[in-house]
Amino acid sequence: MKCLFIIQGEGRGHITQAISLLNILKRNGHEVVETLIGKGKSREVPAFVYEKLGANCRIYDAPCFIFKKNQKHVNFIKTFLFNTTPKRLQKYNKSIELIKNRIDKCKPDVIVNFYEVLSGLAHLRFNIKIPFVNIGHQYLARHHSYLHARGEEQSLMIFRLHTLMCNIDATKTLALSFYPMKEDLSHRITVVPPLLRNEALELVPEQGDFILGYMVNPGYEKEIIEWHELHPDVKLRIFWDKKNAPKVHTIDETLTFYTLDDELFVKYMASCKGYISTAGFESICEAIYLGKPVMVIPTHIEQQINARDASSTEYVITGDSFDISRLIYFMENYSADNKPFKDWVNKAEDIFIEHIASLNSR
Repeated sequence: MKCLFIIQGEGRGHITQAISLLNILKRNGHEVVETLIGKGKSREVPAFVYEKLGANCRIYDAPCFIFKKNQKHVNFIKTFLFNTTPKRLQKYNKSIELIKNRIDKCKPDVIVNFYEVLSGLAHLRFNIKIPFVNIGHQYLARHHSYLHARGEEQSLMIFRLHTLMCNIDATKTLALSFYPMKEDLSHRITVVPPLLRNEALELVPEQGDFILGYMVNPGYEKEIIEWHELHPDVKLRIFWDKKNAPKVHTIDETLTFYTLDDELFVKYMASCKGYISTAGFESICEAIYLGKPVMVIPTHIEQQINARDASSTEYVITGDSFDISRLIYFMENYSADNKPFKDWVNKAEDIFIEHIASLNSR
């Protein structure tokens, strides 16, 4: 079976999901013939992405978030205005045409969409007949039993509209979840385990002497440095997505910033004492799988929903800032058993192969 991947590159988690699924498909005799990644103006695609996804990887212009001056939180008004200018709309129209042209060229049996809105619009515009399977944690927000899709009304409306557009005419919708839930037949949503990387699944966790962090927005740098100056004895290793930053930026003996490196990140995840991050779904799952206490700081409505969902478990707490003292207190009292979560994650390969292979018979 030949698959074509379309990925929203604004969030690193969608790329991680795609890498994980690619490995699952390869192990089971299937092929990913091409990968299309939608990227906004402020993001860089790390080198490891091309290494992991292979040579047949193309980048195109896609909608992106515009952040407030503090570089922490999304400015939804500016995001809307920026992405709807005639110049940007022309770029997105070309991207939609590129998606259609690559589908025609590659002739896949199945298209897998990792929460990319232009994929949904291409499906709508060209009435593509190939089966689409859409994958993302965000689709849980439409599940009738899901309790965490709450928030500021305007932001929530935009989030729901974006999710709906990503999922236009999907043949199958697979909603990634921290825990099992029954299928929602009315919305055709099937709940599935997280897609974690082989590197995370195979590592043996250790108890190191440092706290690991990841911030998708560089605006949190000041907060971390200020906390560090008050607690210089606490060793911190922080990954970030800062454009043009050096690979390793050492502040002093106990604080170092790193640009994204998937192998180094998961290695540190396995050996850290605890993990603090903006509330992306994948890294939270990796930390839970490896038995690490987690604290998350959501930056926009989607992450607020993630954070509320994650903190409904015993593995995660939430915060409004990188106040690492709260994580340290949580770590000192942490006694959660992650076996049920690991059992759920370890079912992923069989579940995904069953769902995706079933589309090839249509």
